[in-house]
Formats: sequence, C-alpha cells, structure tokens
Amino acid sequence: MKKFIDTLKNIWTIEELRSKIIVTLAFVFVYRLGNHIVLPGIDPTLLEAAKANSKSNGLLSLFDTFAGGGFSQASILALGIMPYISASIFMQLMTILVPQLQKVQKEGESGRKKINQWTRYLTIIVTMFQAGAYIAYLKSPGYAEALIPAYASFFTVSTIITLTAGTLFVMWLGEKIQDKGLGNGTSIIIMVGILARLPQSVLQEFTAKSEKAGGGLLIFLIEVAILVAIIMGLIILVQGVRKIPVNYAKQIIGNRQFGGARQFLPVKVNSAGVMPIIFAQAIMFLPTLVSFTNLDSAKGLVKIFSDHSNVWYMIIYSVMVIGFTFLYTALIFNPKQIAEDLKRNNGFVPGVKPGEPTADYIGAIMDKITLPGAIFLAAVGILPGFAQRLGVTQGFSTFFGGTSLLIMVGVVLDTLQQIETYLLMRQYDGLMSSGRVQGRQVSSSMPTTTI
Repeated sequence: MKKFIDTLKNIWTIEELRSKIIVTLAFVFVYRLGNHIVLPGIDPTLLEAAKANSKSNGLLSLFDTFAGGGFSQASILALGIMPYISASIFMQLMTILVPQLQKVQKEGESGRKKINQWTRYLTIIVTMFQAGAYIAYLKSPGYAEALIPAYASFFTVSTIITLTAGTLFVMWLGEKIQDKGLGNGTSIIIMVGILARLPQSVLQEFTAKSEKAGGGLLIFLIEVAILVAIIMGLIILVQGVRKIPVNYAKQIIGNRQFGGARQFLPVKVNSAGVMPIIFAQAIMFLPTLVSFTNLDSAKGLVKIFSDHSNVWYMIIYSVMVIGFTFLYTALIFNPKQIAEDLKRNNGFVPGVKPGEPTADYIGAIMDKITLPGAIFLAAVGILPGFAQRLGVTQGFSTFFGGTSLLIMVGVVLDTLQQIETYLLMRQYDGLMSSGRVQGRQVSSSMPTTTI
C-alpha cells in the first residue's frame, strides 16, 4: 500500500504529467455531461418510459455501449465517436489498398494532415446516414411516445444537424485529449463510454443474483472471479509476442565499433488487435439492419444475428473473426518490407539468408502464431454469449469479452505505459516492482489503428 501511495505522489509531482491528467479528466467530464442532454423534440419526462419499452439488441446495444448510454438516452451525443471510427477504419484500409493514398501517406506530416482532413469529411457523411437511421429508430414503437407532436415537423432536420454537430464535437474532444491530455483521445472516449455502464451493470447483476435463493451471492462472486481471470488472459493476449533473434554485422568506423549485438524483432501474437471483431460484427449486423426497428418480429437470419447467445451466431461469428484476423494481419504485416529493412541496416536472422528467405521465415512464424491468437480472439468474442446463456444479465455479460473488454484492456495498458514512461524519465520507480508495463506495441512497418 505504501508503494502505491508513493507512486501516486510521484505522479502528482511531475508537473507536465499532472497537467495532462487534469486536462484529460476535464474533457472526459464534458463528454459525460453531454451524454445527459436530450435531443430537441423529445420529452425528458417520457424518456424513461420509452427506454423501458424499447429493446436494445445486436447493433443497438453495441452503439449504446460505445456511446456510454447516450444512444438509449436519446442524447445530443447519441452517435458518439463511432462514425469517426468507421471513417478512420475505411481510410486506413484505403491507404493500404489504393496506391495513390499510399503515396499521400508517405509524404510525412503534410500527407498525414491530408488524410486526417479527408477522414473528417467522411465522418460527416457517415454521421448523416447514421443519424437518419437513428431517427427511424426514435420514431419506432417505444421511443415514439416520447416525441413532442408540436415539434414533429422540425424533428428530422434538427436531429440530423444536432447529431452531426455532436459527433464532430466528440471528435474534437478526442483530438484535444490526444494533443494536450494523456493517451489516445479517441480510445479514452470509447473506454469512458464503456466503463460508464459498468456500475449499473454490476448492480443489476448483484440484484438479480441476490433475489435468487440458494447461494445467489456466491454465484455473483464466482462471476466476478471469472471476469478477473478473463481480464488477465486478455492482458497476456495483448502483450504476447514472439521474439525473433536478429544479429547486426559489426562495423568499425575510425576507432569505434558499431553493431555486432544481438537484438530481437517482436512479432505480436495478436497483431490485428480488436479490428477482426469489429469487422465481423459489422458484417453480421447487416441482416439485423433490415428490421432493427422491430426485432421482435424478425425471423430467420435476422433473428439469429440479433441474438448474441444463439449457437449459430457464435459459430458463424467465430469463423468470421478467425478469417478476418488472418486477412487484416496480412494487410498490415509485410514480411518483405521487414526483410528489406533488416538487409538495409546490415541485420540478419541467424541461420537464414537475407532477402526473400528472411521474408519467408518471418511470414511462416507469423502464420504459426496468428492461428492460436485468432482462436483466442474468437473465444473472447463469443464469451458474452456464453455468459448470457449461463444466466448472466445481458448488460453485465458484455464485460466478459468482446470488443468492450478488449478496448478497455488495451487502452488501460497504453495509458499506464505512458505514465510509467514519465516516471522513468524522472528517475522514479515504475508502476510495477518487477517488469515494465507494455502497451499495444506495433512494429514500425505497420500502421497503427485508431482503437
């Protein structure tokens, strides 16, 4: 305990770090405050009854999770940061697939600014489309009772403008956190939105188990212990790397010797991060979109894909996650580029010829470690469905895996790594008595994801 208190004191004594933490907390507070401001044209007194009558499944529950409950509360920030995430993912894929965008990306700072500006324009378009779908949802049975009839003629236009402005405001908050705060601003906002639902979900689960006779409280404690074990497993997945030994040839320049030391090339077990889960969910939500305003009457594929606890849903979902893991890893991981970089810097893998044989060797290792990583990632993705089938409430089950837990673990590790970097720069001890906190480290040859 004394070690923990000393660490907090050391963090607070670093003026730059203290300033970044305060700025981050201030922007997060503004974001959470905006989530409780209801859209114009909706009666707040009837909103709670509307929320009780509506049902959030599939795509709707995912949006609500990322928006910190703003989606179900019909707030001005109901769409949150998700349109910007969608636009960023699309632009990232385009920079990999389109040669012209690759040239722009290689222009350095100016190229990065161009791509960021195009991403913002695309965000506006995506937000307007999602705002139209959200208006249809608000006019569906349930929320329709909360709409003010006298405002009906202005509701569509004002809601589209308000939601678009709200998403752009959240995007601006994320960029300000990135510039003046601590950590990746977009990731911090997503994590805060997810964590905002945790206390209520835990309370609902505790209440549900307490009302059951025959050891309901014990079952709740077991669930919490399982959740902690899953988080520990996810930390291993996020930090797991395969180290490929690399030797550098000795060079003598003047009286000094350069190189000659053995180093390691870290290859991540899960290089794709959370992207395969997001892609799989996006594809599987397409049938749900056909009738997402009336899921109770949905049949066939729509009914299957709107129920995360359905066996067929989990099987199809697992296969798609594994497939997208290999696909996305192939897109972002280029063994040939790594082999060329090693050759250019007089580096080589012991026992492997430079050039094409090195690329084949690194690619083979990547294929071997990607399969167990993909299977583990698929298992994490379907854990909420298993938890729900075993009697865990729907809200609490989402924290047993899936996108929410992966993002939370990754963002927390990244933030802790930045804090530890500040401590070590000031010659303080790190956050841990042994070892170092590792975030989602990515090879320099690979583009970083937004999340």
